[in-house]
Amino acid sequence: MLVETVKSFRELDEVGHTMALLAPSESYAAQVPWWPLVSILGTFSSGKSSFINWFTGASLQSTGNQAVDDKFTVICYSRDEPGRTLPGLALDADLRFPFFQISNEIERVASGEGRRIDSYLQLKTSNSEAVRGKILIDSPGFDADQQRTSTLKLTDQIIDLSDLVLVFFDARHPEPGAMQDTLKHLVSDTIARSDSNKFLYVLNQLDTTAREDNPEDVVAAWQRALASAGLTAGKFYTIYNADAAMPIEDEALRNRFERKRATDMAAIEERIKQVEVERCYRIVGALEKQAHFIAEQDVPAIQGLLGQWRRWVLIGDAVFLAVVTALTVGMAVWAGFDFGSWSLGLVGGALGAWAPIASIVIALLVYHFWLRGFVHRMMQKRMHRDDDLRYSHALKRNTRWWRSVFWKRPAGWNNGARKDLKRVLEQSTRFVQKLNDRFTNPSGVDGI
Repeated sequence: MLVETVKSFRELDEVGHTMALLAPSESYAAQVPWWPLVSILGTFSSGKSSFINWFTGASLQSTGNQAVDDKFTVICYSRDEPGRTLPGLALDADLRFPFFQISNEIERVASGEGRRIDSYLQLKTSNSEAVRGKILIDSPGFDADQQRTSTLKLTDQIIDLSDLVLVFFDARHPEPGAMQDTLKHLVSDTIARSDSNKFLYVLNQLDTTAREDNPEDVVAAWQRALASAGLTAGKFYTIYNADAAMPIEDEALRNRFERKRATDMAAIEERIKQVEVERCYRIVGALEKQAHFIAEQDVPAIQGLLGQWRRWVLIGDAVFLAVVTALTVGMAVWAGFDFGSWSLGLVGGALGAWAPIASIVIALLVYHFWLRGFVHRMMQKRMHRDDDLRYSHALKRNTRWWRSVFWKRPAGWNNGARKDLKRVLEQSTRFVQKLNDRFTNPSGVDGI
């Protein structure tokens, strides 16, 4: 169903390669996870691993009351039984997974950490039908370490790429103090996102409230904590692990808890199944978003960088010309140079009279081309510090020696590129219509 979109991604790649927004070996298609991606985030000991084991029907993840894993675990399908655990390199070096070359990103935010990719990621395989055709990601507990910058970088990338994000909390500690880091990074920082509907908030281990029979109070405290972080709407679920649940002697109370758990578990499971449909729309949406981004973000950004480069080069040229001219005139006056005879020589076309001007022009040209490279290198260093490397190659392409300093249009941005982007946007609209035809039928009549 998505084969046609590959052609559109290739057209985007041509624009990206021509404008040096992409390296020759890169593709916008490789920046989009083509498999449905479900991530499970939250505080440690909130039951994330237990939920994954329940969902897959296999003991994939270790469980416990303390932080039992300090790395991200990517779970995918394999026919082999038993499953395998592979190092983070398996993800970092395979562009089919959403962490392709993530070690480079980690290295930028934490020097030396990129070489320790195996301490951040691992890949587990399972022959469970529940994970066939999709990828699950289990995160380390948010309170499990000192919140390393690289860990947060991975978390941000996971959130961006995921079709569905389950945010787990522990019913034993629903108060804001215990959830501070999670509230900040997984609630406050995400509520303004355009895709905020992909977040589900799960209060796990609710069985611990059966002893006092106060689940409503605990849920209310949890929702107040979320509201204090700015979340006033969203999907909220309360569940617990039936296999590890505390025994509930009161039959009526037990039945009430079990019904609520079964209802919410079924709702979460159904929502996970829906990501296979949402994946199609997400990929088409990513195609359309990238086309808009090139025209509305990349091109103005490159033009802004070119403007800075041009301004500093012209200022440097003007200063150099003024200084050289002043020094030349000053030395001529000091040496008693006859300006009258020189000016008559210019009018008369004498070659010797033009020599001082030619010398100044040659010096200015030599200095101009040196200055172009110098300003470019200084801007590149600043871009490295600002982590704005996406436009590094584009700036280099636009400051080649043969490109005039007065050219304001970025290299590769022409009528052909504009037509390509327009065509991609038109195609993405048709793709959405085809998806709607596949999944909807407003008339209720076959063939209409």
